Amino acid sequence: MVTHVSGSPRTPRFFYGYWIVFFTFLCMLISIGCGSFIYSLFVRPLQSVLGWSRGEIMVGFTIFFIMMGVASLPAGRLVDRRGARPVIVLGAVVMGLGFIILSVMSHLYLFYLGYVLIGAGAGGIGSVPCSAVVSNWFRKKRGTAIGLMSSGIGAGGLVMAPLAGYLIEVVGWRGAYFSMALIVWVAIIPLALLTLRTRPEEMGLHPDGAAQAEQPRAYRPGSSAGLTLRQAVVFSAFWLLAMSYFFANFSSMGGIQSQGPNLTDLGFSTGAAAVALSAIGFGSGTGKFIFGWLCDKMPARYVSAIGLSLQAAGLVVILQVDSHSSMALVWTYSLLIGFGAGSWLPTVSILTSQSFGLKHYGSIFGMISLLLNIGTAIGPLVAGMMYDSMGTYHSAFVLLAAVHAISIPAVLLVRRPKSFTPDC
Repeated sequence: MVTHVSGSPRTPRFFYGYWIVFFTFLCMLISIGCGSFIYSLFVRPLQSVLGWSRGEIMVGFTIFFIMMGVASLPAGRLVDRRGARPVIVLGAVVMGLGFIILSVMSHLYLFYLGYVLIGAGAGGIGSVPCSAVVSNWFRKKRGTAIGLMSSGIGAGGLVMAPLAGYLIEVVGWRGAYFSMALIVWVAIIPLALLTLRTRPEEMGLHPDGAAQAEQPRAYRPGSSAGLTLRQAVVFSAFWLLAMSYFFANFSSMGGIQSQGPNLTDLGFSTGAAAVALSAIGFGSGTGKFIFGWLCDKMPARYVSAIGLSLQAAGLVVILQVDSHSSMALVWTYSLLIGFGAGSWLPTVSILTSQSFGLKHYGSIFGMISLLLNIGTAIGPLVAGMMYDSMGTYHSAFVLLAAVHAISIPAVLLVRRPKSFTPDC
């Protein structure tokens, strides 16, 4: 609600940007919670009923993240040109249709087709459009706002993993997939149509809810400085960001998606595996807020290095888990890697906007997302194939820990191009 005070600038009683944060939080919860966190819970049911190998099943996860990355680039460009509302509505429609296909399929090619649609839809409601919108609405506390938005990813694990595990036990895996479609459509589409605004100027407002007199001199409503994608790729900062998060997501997602089947192989129950995944979600959700807040207090590249180090430590811990281990050790791994993984979206978003500006943020972050999602997609696939050939995940976890170490020095080398000073 906006009130007017005679003789004063137009000021909001409650800044609408916080509604935007809430909605984008929900988008992140749905896109990653339904698309990623629950995936490993379906591995054993699909293997048992349809006779597919784990490597074949993990191809679907690879397709999901590749398609999410591929869709992120056009989604970002459309957000820059047309706004986020049509992008997010279309993404939700497509993602739901993918789950409908999964609920009725019996052949591997239909399973893959379902995840083509789920991944493309998740790209339309995921990190690129959501972070673009939040970045437009906040300047002084952008890190905190992005952190709150990003914590929806962790909430997706905390909420959707136990819910999916329950649904699989009660209505079977087909019913669980169908339920995901309904959740996507009901939770996203009505709110997007009713509440979403890409920029504060669309409501006569300014970033952070500030009055015009409080805005920086360089700020002009509807306009922000920024490099184009073609200009950004010339600089080392772009490629260092892409390389760091490619390797980091390769390792962290490879570990997360292998944890469920690894724990059940070791004799832990499906319920215990689901709880461990929800612990990752809890750590991730908490971490995203804290790391986002830290980005307002210190250089984002240092914040990222802290988060990446925690994830590497988590992968070392999981190497110690065996059939005689207590759940305390599993929880230690889950919280370390979850909390550390909470750093990726706030830090890469802030590093992108600070390095290249907001004018073409969607296009630039869309390309970075494409590259890092390729790493996210390949990690679980490599781990699944290593399991198929060796009968254990131990060597896969060793590889993931080693690869993760590459990402830390890469992000520490990121510097804003000297020829560009953003107004954001």
